[in-house]
Amino acid sequence: MKLTDEQKNRAEGVLLGTAAGDALGAGYEFGYPTPETVIDMIGGGTFDWAPGEWTDDTSMALCIAEALAEGRGLDGVAANFVAWIDTNPADVGIQTRTVLSRRSRSAAEMTAVAAGLSGRTGGNGSLMRTAPVALAHLDDSDQLSAAAAQISALTHSDPQAGEACQIWSAGIRHAVLHGTYDGISLYLDAAEPSMRDTWAPLLDAAEKGRPSDFDRNGWVVHALQTAWSAITTTQENEDQLTAALEACVRAGGDTDTTAAIAGGLLGARWGASVIPEAWTAILHGYPGRRAADLADLGRRLAEGAAA
Repeated sequence: MKLTDEQKNRAEGVLLGTAAGDALGAGYEFGYPTPETVIDMIGGGTFDWAPGEWTDDTSMALCIAEALAEGRGLDGVAANFVAWIDTNPADVGIQTRTVLSRRSRSAAEMTAVAAGLSGRTGGNGSLMRTAPVALAHLDDSDQLSAAAAQISALTHSDPQAGEACQIWSAGIRHAVLHGTYDGISLYLDAAEPSMRDTWAPLLDAAEKGRPSDFDRNGWVVHALQTAWSAITTTQENEDQLTAALEACVRAGGDTDTTAAIAGGLLGARWGASVIPEAWTAILHGYPGRRAADLADLGRRLAEGAAA
C-alpha cells in the first residue's frame, strides 16, 4: 500500500495534533475556564509549563512512537517508559508512576506489575498516548487492536482502558487512511457484543451531550467521552481541530489529556496542514523534540506500516 500525499499529511497530523492539544490544555489543567477566558497556548498551569511545552501525554506517546519506528516492539516501549521516568518528569499520573517506579526490565514484567495493582486502575493514562500505535499498524487492523491493548496493559490493567485504546486507535487508523471519523463506529460494529453493548451507549451519550457533561475525565471512559463530544459537537470543517481542542479545554478538569486524546484523532482527520503555525512554531518537549520532528516521525511510522 502506497500512501497518497493526503494520507501522509494526515499521518503527520497525528502526533502533531496530540502535542498541540496537550500543550494547549497544559495551562488550564485542573481548572475550569469561564466563557470569557481566551484559550491559547499560554503555558503555566499547575506545573508551570513553558508556552508550547507538551506534558507527559505526548512524552509517553513519543516513547511508544520511537520504539515502534525502530522496530523494538513492546520491550522497546517499556524501556523507553523507564528511561523517561528516570528523568523525573514534572507531571506523571499516580498509577503510571507506581508502575514505572518499579523500573521493569521487560514488557512482560511491567505488565505483571500493572496487573498486580489494587483499587481503581481505569485512569486515562494509556488512552492519552495511544495515537502512534495506529500509525504503526495502518496495514493491519487486527494487529492494531492487539497492540493497542498490549501497550495499554503496560501500565493500565483495567479492561475499559484497553478497550478505549482499541476504539480510539481504530478511529485514528481509519481517519488517516480515509479522512473520516467512521472508524469508531465501524470498529464497534465488528466488535464482540459485550464490548459494543458497553461502548455504543457511551459514545451516543457523548454525541448528544457536551464535553463538560463528563466531568470525571481523569477516568478513561469520561476522558474518551469528553474528546468524542468535543469532536462530534463541533462543525466538521478545517477549523474543527482548533474548535474541538478549545471545547476540550473549556470542559475543564484534565484538560491537557482530553485535548491530547482529541488531538490525535483530529490530526488524523484533517492533517498537519490545519494546525496553526503559531502553535507549531513553539511546540516542544521531551525528549528534545519540536513540531517538525513529530511530523517526520508520524510520517515514517505510517510509511513503514504501509510498506
